[in-house]
Amino acid sequence: MTDATRPATAIDDWREHAFDLTRGIAAYTKSPLISGIARVIGRHPEAEIATAFNHKQVASKVWARDRLFESSGGRFSRIWVLGGWYGVLAAMLFDDTRFDVGLIESIDLDPDVAIVARTLNHAFGERFAAMTADMYALDYEHARPDLVVNTSCEHIADVRGWLDLLPKGTQVLLQSNDYFSEPTHINCVPSIDAFADLARLAKVSFAGALPTKKYTRFMLIGTV
Repeated sequence: MTDATRPATAIDDWREHAFDLTRGIAAYTKSPLISGIARVIGRHPEAEIATAFNHKQVASKVWARDRLFESSGGRFSRIWVLGGWYGVLAAMLFDDTRFDVGLIESIDLDPDVAIVARTLNHAFGERFAAMTADMYALDYEHARPDLVVNTSCEHIADVRGWLDLLPKGTQVLLQSNDYFSEPTHINCVPSIDAFADLARLAKVSFAGALPTKKYTRFMLIGTV
């Protein structure tokens, strides 16, 4: 039975229990990330926060965070996360004491997600910003982020064409997958080698694969 067909009271009860649970865990752990999740549940009942923090989503972001630290260290002045959705990766980077980040900007086409992302990352103050924008219309040359993250390259028709918009030497973290059966995935790749051929980065500091139950996620870290 879906949320659309279940009685409203069942949905409300689930959210109330989740809200109480996350607030309790936040109080125990003193975690601003968990506190942010509780705040989202309380203020944005329409947000798909359970999907954003499901085990597959979290595993892929932990993988990205760990490999980024190993390959590039933890100090960044400005990070752009494209297709940032609810700002989960930003929250996870801020939550990791290995990282010293001046500003993370979460950028997404969907105008409804920015307010949720700001709520999730409320504890991090002016170090976090959420914008509604098209990644093809961004002024990369003027802003000069020292890291550009795009974990949804399977949604980009011309990955290399987009990368050509970035100034030479920009560091990137890219993910794609081989989930060809998903209709919204218009440019999947069958292997990490195929992904590397597609991106044609000037320098690759990490290339790897993360198998999951239904598909394999691929990641490249390097510079354009």
